[in-house]
Amino acid sequence: MVAAMSTAASAIKTAVFTLFVPLVIAVWIPQRMLRGTHSAVVVPGFLRLLGGLLFLLGTIGYFWCATLFVQAQGTPAPISPTKRAVVGGLYRVNRNPMYSSVLAVVFGQALFFQSARVAWYGLLLVLCFHVFVVIYEERVLRAQFGGEYEDFYRRVPRWLPRLSLFTRSSRR
Repeated sequence: MVAAMSTAASAIKTAVFTLFVPLVIAVWIPQRMLRGTHSAVVVPGFLRLLGGLLFLLGTIGYFWCATLFVQAQGTPAPISPTKRAVVGGLYRVNRNPMYSSVLAVVFGQALFFQSARVAWYGLLLVLCFHVFVVIYEERVLRAQFGGEYEDFYRRVPRWLPRLSLFTRSSRR
């Protein structure tokens, strides 16, 4: 009963966090940036398709990771962390799939709408996310999870998957 209540509380907190942070950063701000900008350029269909695919994959990735946080009885918000390290699912591919998912949503919109302004915003987010992860988040996770995080840190790349990850899995 207590575990179910804790999971429900984590789900509610994660939903609230999602509404106020990733949704604002990944959708609300880019959509405001697009207001009043109508391009006379015809966007090639494959770019719109790629942008839509990136948006969809980013959305799926974010919610998959959010589910993992709820299962670990916590939230993605630093003020309400998980009770155990989240290292499964997309976290086997890179250490920061929630940030990567948010970036996919932003860059997906930049491609779909052919918006240089949204693309520049996405690049600013890349820089901000990287600085936050390196200066704050990794230090906090080391202190909170110790050796478990150190092992995860050594095994999984920060942002880009290793090519060996794909060749290793294809041999099994």
